[in-house]
This record gives sequence, C-alpha cells and structure tokens, in this order.
Amino acid sequence: MSVSRRSVLSLFAAAPLLAACGVGGSSSSGSGERTKVRIAYQSFADSTLLLKDQRTLENALPDHDIAWTSFDSGASINTAFLSGAIDIAVIGSSPAAAALCPPLSIPYQVIELLNVIGDSEALVVRKASGVTDIKGLAGRKVAAPFSSTAHYSLLAALEQGGVDPASVTLVDLEPQNIQAAWQRGDIDGAYVWTPVLSVLQKDGLTLTDSAKLAKAGKPTLTFTVARKEFIDRNGVVIDKWLAATDAALKQINTDPKPVAEAVARQLGASVEDALSQLTQNIYLDHAQQRTPEYFGTPEAPGKLAEQLRSAAEFLKAQKKVEAVPDLATFQAALRVPRG
Repeated sequence: MSVSRRSVLSLFAAAPLLAACGVGGSSSSGSGERTKVRIAYQSFADSTLLLKDQRTLENALPDHDIAWTSFDSGASINTAFLSGAIDIAVIGSSPAAAALCPPLSIPYQVIELLNVIGDSEALVVRKASGVTDIKGLAGRKVAAPFSSTAHYSLLAALEQGGVDPASVTLVDLEPQNIQAAWQRGDIDGAYVWTPVLSVLQKDGLTLTDSAKLAKAGKPTLTFTVARKEFIDRNGVVIDKWLAATDAALKQINTDPKPVAEAVARQLGASVEDALSQLTQNIYLDHAQQRTPEYFGTPEAPGKLAEQLRSAAEFLKAQKKVEAVPDLATFQAALRVPRG
C-alpha cells in the first residue's frame, strides 16, 4: 500500500477500513489481543528496507502484527500521525521539525538518525530549459514535495543563490508526480530524492544537492520517529526495532551488498542502482549518534535539538509553521538511542 499526501486525508474518514489493512485502528493490545505495530516507510534506499525485506521484526516479535505502509512524503506521514493511523515512521528532518511546531504539535519522539542526507536529494533542471545556475530559476516553475527535506533544501538553495522564492513558481508535487510533470515538460526543475532523482538526472542538469547545502550550514537528515504513547506502552517493540536498525546501519558500512539486494527487491530496482543510492548518504550507528554533534547523551545533549530548531526557524521565516517552540521542546522530542 502506498499513501500520498493527497490521499492521506481519507484516513480520517476511512479508519475502520484502513484498520483492517493495518493502517489506522488501535496499536495497543487488549487482553488476549495481538499488538499491532503500524510502520510508515518511504520508497528510497535505507536501512529499514532491509528489516522489511528480511521480516526482521516479524521474526523477533511473533506475537505482534506488523503492518508496513508506504508513504510518498513526510507531510503525508505527519497527517497520518495526527489521525492516529501509524506508530513508527521514517521521516525527514524538515517535516519532523514542522511536526514539533504549531499548528501540528505532534506528540512523537525522534528515536534514531537513519542517515545524513547527501547527494541522494538534489536540485535538477531540464537541459531544455536553458537554466544553468540557481539565479536562472527566477520566473521558472520548480517542483518539490512541500514540507519535505527537499522543499527545505530548495528554499535554502534559493536563499543561498540570492533568488527570492516569490519570483519562482513553486509547485507542490509528490515524487512520482514530479517525474510525470518533468516528462510532460510542465516544470523547469525539481528538488527531489532518489529513485526519481536518478530518472531526472538522465536529461537534466544538477545545480546543487543536499551534501553541498549541508556543508553550507543547511543539513538535512532522515529519522525514525514514534508516537510517545506507543513508546511508553511498547518498549519491547522499540528495543527490537532499534537493535535491528543499528545492525543494519553497521552492515551498510561494512557489507553493503546484501543490504542493496534487499533494497533492490523492495524498490524493484537493480542491485547496482540500489548500491549506488546507498552510497549517496552517510550512515552512523547508534554509538556514533550519541556524540555531541548529534544526540549526545541524556546528561549532555548534543546539537541535534539545535539543528531541528534552526530548521523550524527557517520554516517559520518561510511561513510554513506558525511559531517555533523553545529549545527545551525539541530536546524533549529526542530519545537518545541506547545500545
């Protein structure tokens, strides 16, 4: 099942039906009932696709019902959290920052860092457009999934290039719709992630990417987040998830081919393409995530809360959130991964 931002609003109206297929419904187990674990993932190369492919959670938690649902963007995932339809999700740092701000104020926690986004997300223009630099985007039509890490990076790239976002026609499209619009010639450019990015780059020119923006002080990341209530009531599930993802993160760095094979099966891509996509990001195991640059420790918080708040402030300046909470709110939303 794949859920887009456009279709996710139907979660509110169709909760009974969605509960039957694993989206929506209660994740808590009553007496004699199996516990449901509802996981939102996105179709890009990452460590969690190894878990899905190998049925790691299903094998570790045989008395639980594990439901995986594909979403097209972080914005649609946030909407699903608001409807109570999911428990655990893979989501980018920009939509996560937005979720912690009004009007969303979603009660979830960041429980781990899945990757630091590199050139797996990039700003590409059609060669036929004649645009050769970011300044050339003024007066052009550029697409990105709004409220995503790509949208955040697009706005940062425009700011870095001295281009007023108001001078660019920004179009809110999900990745697959971006690919279709590109092929029709409806847009001049797009900021998007793999695998759609790889398709666009075949006849496009890359102007910048998220690795370059990170070096310029605008990093983007991918997280695992989970509902606070779910964490409190299902600690065993969280522990099993974190143990499995930590092992997968280590494997990407030491023996990536089996991970690429799993990703290829899940995405319907070649192993070579999956391996290429995996190399486009930086993967840190949980011990590395507990350094001052990221989570830090409960006693000595790292810079991650400040990075999230900085992203939220940027979104506020772009009028994408109503207000930015204090740093303590972002620190409280971080749960340092153990093990």
